[in-house]
Amino acid sequence: MLAASVPAEPGTEPVYPGTCRSDPQAGSGPHALRFAVSEDDAPVSFDDAFQGACSQHCRQEAGDFIVLRRDGVFAYHLAVVVDDARLGVTEVVRGADLLSSTARQIPLQRVLGLPTPRYGHLPVLVEADGRKLAKSRHALPLSADAAPRELWQVLGWLGQAPPPELARATVRELWSWAIPNWKPDRLAGVRERRLPPAVPA
Repeated sequence: MLAASVPAEPGTEPVYPGTCRSDPQAGSGPHALRFAVSEDDAPVSFDDAFQGACSQHCRQEAGDFIVLRRDGVFAYHLAVVVDDARLGVTEVVRGADLLSSTARQIPLQRVLGLPTPRYGHLPVLVEADGRKLAKSRHALPLSADAAPRELWQVLGWLGQAPPPELARATVRELWSWAIPNWKPDRLAGVRERRLPPAVPA
C-alpha cells in the first residue's frame, strides 16, 4: 500500500508522510519499497563544487524515498549510487535541478558502505519564464550543423566570456579555448540561467 504524498512548501517536491512505515498491510499487493530516513533527521551536508556548502533535512523535505518501484524497477537514487560505486566514479557533475537528490544518495552510500563522490551542480538553462526546456513545450531542438555557434553561446551563458571571434570557430577550436580558460568560480551559487525572451518574427 502506498500513501498519498502531501504537498511541501511551494516550489518543492511532495513529502511522503510515512503512512506505511508501521502498516501491517503495506506488504500486500504491488507496492514500492522506501528507504527509511533516520528519525532524528540530522541534516545531510556536503560541499558542492559550484553551489558551496549545502545541507538538507531529508525527513522534512522528502520523507522516506522510493528505492524499488512497485513495478519491480530500481529507482533512480539507488541505481545511480550503486552504478557510480561499481564504475569507480569519483566526481559527479550534473544540473542544479538534481541538487536535492544528493541529500538522498549520500545516506544510501553510507548505509551500503560505498564511497561518496565529489559533487558539482551546474546551473540549468531554462526558458525566459523560468520553465525547464522541454520538447513537450516545443523547445527548439539543437542542430548538429549549428553546434559550434550553440557551444559558443552556452559558454557565454555559463559566464565564461568566450571571445567574439570564436563565434565562428569549429567545435575543436572552441574546446581548445574553453578547457584551459574554464573559470568555475563564475558559477558559484548560480542554480539557473534564463534564456533571453524570444523576439517575435
